[in-house]
Amino acid sequence: MEERSGAEEIRERRRRRYIAVFSALALLLVAAFVLNLCVGDVRIAPGRIAGILFGRAGSARENSIILRIRLPRTLMAAVLGGALGVSGFLLQTFFMNPIAGPFVLGISSGSKMTVALVMILVISRAGRVSNAALIAASFAGAMLVTGFVIAVSRSVQGMAPLLVAGIMAGYICSAVTDFLVTFASDADIVNLHGWSRGSFANADPGSAAAAAVFIGIVMVPVILLSKPIGAYQLGERYAASVGVDTRRIRAALILLTSLLSACVTAFAGPVSFVGIAVPFLVKKLMGTAKPVIAIPGIFLGGAVVCLFCDLIARMAFSPTQLAISTVTSVFGAPVVILMLVRGRRDRY
Repeated sequence: MEERSGAEEIRERRRRRYIAVFSALALLLVAAFVLNLCVGDVRIAPGRIAGILFGRAGSARENSIILRIRLPRTLMAAVLGGALGVSGFLLQTFFMNPIAGPFVLGISSGSKMTVALVMILVISRAGRVSNAALIAASFAGAMLVTGFVIAVSRSVQGMAPLLVAGIMAGYICSAVTDFLVTFASDADIVNLHGWSRGSFANADPGSAAAAAVFIGIVMVPVILLSKPIGAYQLGERYAASVGVDTRRIRAALILLTSLLSACVTAFAGPVSFVGIAVPFLVKKLMGTAKPVIAIPGIFLGGAVVCLFCDLIARMAFSPTQLAISTVTSVFGAPVVILMLVRGRRDRY
């Protein structure tokens, strides 16, 4: 009886912790969303923003600022930030490596290479390129680098060779991108440079809606696979023993990770460190890596981090805007260093 009451007390304590973390993340998300809409060269009060969103108030200028500029950018930052966090979590689950991420393993560089190729070839001829083409090109580059890293991971053991392989793949893709830029026109170079710095500034209502729909569709199978992913976290042998098809779950992890990271790279360019830092922080706050709980929390955490980072990128040196990766690197790099230090201490 005492053991049962003790177990129930532990479950209740965990439940309260989950509720507290989710509540805090939700409040931070609302605060960050409102701040991103209010703050800028033209400050607009929250009451007027609410009126604009519900079509009851606001001048033509304020309507344009909120509905055509700030709202799409804010929505894009939130959705893509959540996607970055979840893609990092899935990639870390696949490689059983806490510092695996799209940026570190060269996946973002692969996406950048293929997007650069499409932008240079298509825009120079057709004048514009569709969002679907950018996503497809970004996905192809992500899958190319991911396949290379997987092949290397089967031939070597340990974290260091895997990271070196990813970094080298990133360097190769960056070299190919630089080679393409050498022969591009000045207009193509300007477009590619603006995109490759990483920014949510180019968001418009259409692209923000497309990103939200695409990420929403991809997140459905991610949530549905929470249970087999949780079994896979305990090892392939355990997962197989409880009836999980490990080949299919590995393929699903790679496919979903590539789709999420490709969408981010296509719409916002390369964004660093969010996919590593956010899963680590959210799992520490919640005290669990159980996918059914961690995945929604990580999505919220990624959205919060990208919203605040984008606010800093816009306002720190206004009217000059920083690249989003500049801010996320300042946030994420210390977290990665902390992860490495804690990991070293845990071994002793």
